[in-house]
Amino acid sequence: MVVAAAADYFFTSRGKGTAAALVLNALPIDREATGRKSADQIRDLMAGGWSLLIYPEGGRSPDGWGQDFKGGAAFLSARTGAAVVPMFIDGSGPIYGKGMKRPKPGRTTVVFGSPLRAGADENTRRFNARIESAVTLLGDETLTDYWTARRNAANGKTPRLTGPEYTSWRREWALSERRELGDAGLRRRQKRRWPDIG
Repeated sequence: MVVAAAADYFFTSRGKGTAAALVLNALPIDREATGRKSADQIRDLMAGGWSLLIYPEGGRSPDGWGQDFKGGAAFLSARTGAAVVPMFIDGSGPIYGKGMKRPKPGRTTVVFGSPLRAGADENTRRFNARIESAVTLLGDETLTDYWTARRNAANGKTPRLTGPEYTSWRREWALSERRELGDAGLRRRQKRRWPDIG
């Protein structure tokens, strides 16, 4: 597996770039605009049997909430014909948050979704929105359960990954209970709901 890493952060010097390539198996990608050269290089790697891990937000979260997705994953998928497997990672902030020099031991939750492919009449922007919706659904599933997440999606009540539209201190406060209890603790506090099959 090759990890798409920000060229302006992980590859700013020869030593840092070498370490990122050797330790993370990282490939430099421009966060702001994925160019033809990057797309061709990625297509060659994928043709050789490599998988590519892309963080569609373009960087680590500064406050624990998600960020809006950039269009690189959708663009590369459309250009290479590869499927996108949505993935939600929770709990990585304390392990290797923005500004940390080295990772710390900790636990994360990783949830994978079904593979997505761009439709014939779907442009990159719409495909990117569909990828973001799939990851958002996985995030809701992580905090609640499968059925509650599907019910929220059907009712248009899936919470956004970017968090509430508050000032910074209220956004931080909204994350505090989750940080104290952890996802497993929040799930234990919620009543388990099973679908009504009757």
